[in-house]
Parts: sequence; C-alpha cells; structure tokens
Amino acid sequence: MIVVFGSINVDLTFRLPHLPSVGETVLTSAFTEAVGGKGANQAIAAARDGASTCFIGCVGSDSYGETARKALADLGIDVSRLRTVPGPTGLAAVWIDGEGRNQIAVASGANAALKSDALMHAMPAGAFLVLQMETPAREIEAAIGLAKQRTAKIILNLAPALPLPKSILKQVDVLVLNEHEAAVLGASLRLAHDEPRDQVVALAGELGNTVVITLGAEGAIAAKGAEVWHVVALPVAAIDTTGAGDCFVGVLAAALMRGASIPAAIHRAAVAGSLACAIVGAMPSFPTRESIDATLAGTAPSRGTAQGT
Repeated sequence: MIVVFGSINVDLTFRLPHLPSVGETVLTSAFTEAVGGKGANQAIAAARDGASTCFIGCVGSDSYGETARKALADLGIDVSRLRTVPGPTGLAAVWIDGEGRNQIAVASGANAALKSDALMHAMPAGAFLVLQMETPAREIEAAIGLAKQRTAKIILNLAPALPLPKSILKQVDVLVLNEHEAAVLGASLRLAHDEPRDQVVALAGELGNTVVITLGAEGAIAAKGAEVWHVVALPVAAIDTTGAGDCFVGVLAAALMRGASIPAAIHRAAVAGSLACAIVGAMPSFPTRESIDATLAGTAPSRGTAQGT
C-alpha cells in the first residue's frame, strides 16, 4: 500500500493569454476547479497508476472540504483518515499562460493542522510512505521517524525546498527534487554544483540514499551509490505543466511498490509526467495505468552509467 501524508487543496485554475505583471489585471473566460495540493495530487497519480492508496491529510469545514473528500473517494483512494477541521480548506489560485507556464498562490488553510499521529494506525508493514513539504515541517520529521520505526519505505518530495535536518534526510529511501530544489539543498549541504549529474551524485553520496532530480522537458536523472541513470521525457506539446512533478512522484511510488527497479520506475514516472503536461489542470491530466503502459511500449528505456564515466 502507498500511504500519502500531505496537503490537499482545491485548485482554482485560470487560463490566461499571458501571466500578469505587478498591478496588471488579465481577463479570461477559461476557468476550472479541481482537487489539488501536492499530497492529494501524488495520491491521485499513484491511484490512477493502479496502486492501493491511502491519503492522510486535513480539509476544512467548508464546502470545498466535501468537494475534495469526494474527489479522492471517487477514485478509490482510502479517505478514512482524512480529517475535517474547523476553518477553510486549502486553496490554490493557478494562472497558466499560452505556453503552459504557471504562477501559483496557495493559502494553506486546514493543511496546517495535519499531525503525524494520524499515521499511528495507518501504516501496515511494507507500506510506502510518500511526503512533501506543504504541511508543517515538524510533523514531516516526526512522520519520517515513525515510518522508519515501522520499516516502511519513505519517498520524500522536498517541495517546496524547505530545510530539514540532514539526519532526517538520511532516513529517506528516495528523495525527489526539481532542479531548483536540488540547488537549494546542495547549497545548504555545501555541495553546490552547476550540472544536474554532478548534483545528483553529490547528494546521493552525502545522504546515502537514492536521489532523483526531475529535469522538466529533459526528463530525470537519478543516483544511488555508484550508479547513475538518466531518462528522457516523452516529447509532447505542453499545454499545462501544473502537477506534472506530482504526477512523477505518485507514479514513481506506484512503480517502486510493484517492485520495479529504480531506472524502470523513473522511466515510467517521466513518461507519466510528460503525458500530464498535455491536458489542462493537475488532477484531470494524470494518466491511467493503461495509458502509461501503452505509451511505454513505444519508448526507449533509461540509460545507466557507472559514477564518474
């Protein structure tokens, strides 16, 4: 089972002719509303890829909370530990331009109420715990410690790039970052490098785990010990990149849970993330297992190299 501990929002998405500058109002008739938040997005991506998924988070006592709960439940995600707390549900305002670029503002709302003790009876032996950084950092640290005690596999998406102690990061099995997050973490560990390959090797060596850096249209690169793998992205006409990184993480977790190797899992995740860029919105764009399988049948496998070659 995959247990996702994290944020859940309702995304209000505006498709604009261009992104607004300071003080500018941009009009549009293109508007959608859907469930989002990094935690919920990753749970949805994993579930659509066929993984048994439980989501642990908090929604508010407003109508958005019921909207979010129903959206996850309708996808077969276990929401029995999705708490309703007083106050508003997390909300995100997403602006997207004609080239698929976005700007996002988030009001955390109920996400700030999430506590690690919600995991006490929700993590069976052999579970994969997936976390992000949109909920209180102290609770993420506690959740990682609890998961380690229960021998769960831990996948942390360090997004946004907020600080966690090195001792906590070392307990993570798979650390996923984008290029900006990798640069921030590398600088904090005094491992600053310009090239993603150098970054991923340095971080994996320093932390002793598997590190994955997503590269947008260039795919993803991963390192574990002396092994480095690079996968290319699927060529698509990007309409909306919102949620593509979350799709990558959810599908990566689903693939690893099914026993895939690291290179096979990041290849699958990169393909899924690319497919998600071809449809507007986060949740509506995440591909099904059948769609990913069909696409993978016509793509090249990942490339692996020994460190230093």
